[in-house]
Amino acid sequence: MTKSSRREQMEKYTAKYGDVCKQNNHIETNLYEEYGVKRGLRDKNGEGVLAGLTNISVIKSQEIVDGKRVPCEGRLLYRGYDIIDLVSGFEHSARFGFEEITYLLLFGDLPDKAHLKEFKGMLAMLRTLPTNFTRDVIMKASSKDIMSSLTRSVLTLASYDKQAADLSIPNVLRQCMMLISVFPMLSVYGYQAYNHYERDDSLYIHRPDASLSTAENILRLLRPDMKYSELEAKVLDIALVLHMEHGGGNNSTFTTRVVTSSGSDTYSVIAAALSSLKGPKHGGANIKVVEMMANIKKNVKDVNDEDKVKDYLARMLNKEVFDKSGLIYGMGHAVYSISDPRATIFKSFVERLALDKGRKEDFKLYSMIERLAPQVIAEKRNIYKGVSANVDFYSGFVYSMLDIPLELYTPIFAMARIVGWSAHRLEELINADKIIRPAYKSVMMEREYNDIEKRK
Repeated sequence: MTKSSRREQMEKYTAKYGDVCKQNNHIETNLYEEYGVKRGLRDKNGEGVLAGLTNISVIKSQEIVDGKRVPCEGRLLYRGYDIIDLVSGFEHSARFGFEEITYLLLFGDLPDKAHLKEFKGMLAMLRTLPTNFTRDVIMKASSKDIMSSLTRSVLTLASYDKQAADLSIPNVLRQCMMLISVFPMLSVYGYQAYNHYERDDSLYIHRPDASLSTAENILRLLRPDMKYSELEAKVLDIALVLHMEHGGGNNSTFTTRVVTSSGSDTYSVIAAALSSLKGPKHGGANIKVVEMMANIKKNVKDVNDEDKVKDYLARMLNKEVFDKSGLIYGMGHAVYSISDPRATIFKSFVERLALDKGRKEDFKLYSMIERLAPQVIAEKRNIYKGVSANVDFYSGFVYSMLDIPLELYTPIFAMARIVGWSAHRLEELINADKIIRPAYKSVMMEREYNDIEKRK
């Protein structure tokens, strides 16, 4: 049997039995409400099922007024500090913030100058890969899917760690700090390998510079000439800080806590978190925003005409255009209602970069859609809470202005969120002593067993 005939036979079989799977695994939607199951572990108002306690961050989208919960402007606090104040602090002093906020999330306090200098030095020291790792692991199996490449690299690093399974806090901290340091190298080298072997382009493998910030090193590793502007590096730094942490309930962080609770090692835990982040409903959302904006520009004759743009957004909601999903990507959030503070902070930096890059008209279109989309959604859908732009709405636009390839959009998210995952892993190890094991209500009917000769 030839390879093509085997494939054809398999496709016919899976098409047939895929329908059987759909039929025998279908659960009536009304049963979820009947048994009080909160799908997605959230209720209609966006309130999540309480699964644990954390001291790392908090998301605020509601406040109590006259004894009632009412929506409020979104707030995000890292270790008790408002993200607005944190960004303003290092922006006012014209310093990069990623390393400082990483220290805060890992250790619980803001560092002074001496502690920050020491911490930066440790991260720089750890920013190295095992001998021939780039050649033997990253280059040998290049892939367009950089998230899969990154995950494979993380799991392989366990083979080089003689203390891979040691769950003591100092050892886990060492592992987490090392992964935070090397994530940019693993991701960018993975992209460079793909760009060379799959696209037949030139291969650039630059070494990181110990004197530079994480954001600067990302741009240095990525660009053939290793050059970048101060504004470019600062905007990327802000993006990393805003994506570092977002509570214990987001999908990848919850995955981190679940797998940690099983007693698994750091490399396996982070690989699981990466697998979660990879999904288009999570870390891949900013790619969909970029694709959506390109589709709007292509199909709306005059993007300065608000009525035409609004009409096209309505058609998107009606599943008539773009990917026919019925979604306006970058709009709405599981928790935030009136505003996402990350998007609010980011917008001013995005505007500065857009003006610098000659993308003023694109920024105007983004701003218009940010304003119009909630109106369209409110008109077309029964919504239980407010809708506003989330951080994904602008992040893809920023990455495109930084000439970051689409394949690295989600890995950049991972370069930031590895900090939050690390903090939550440490917190879970320190405080929890039980495996996370929620319940599922079975709606299965018992059946009488039939011997194989009697089955039809």
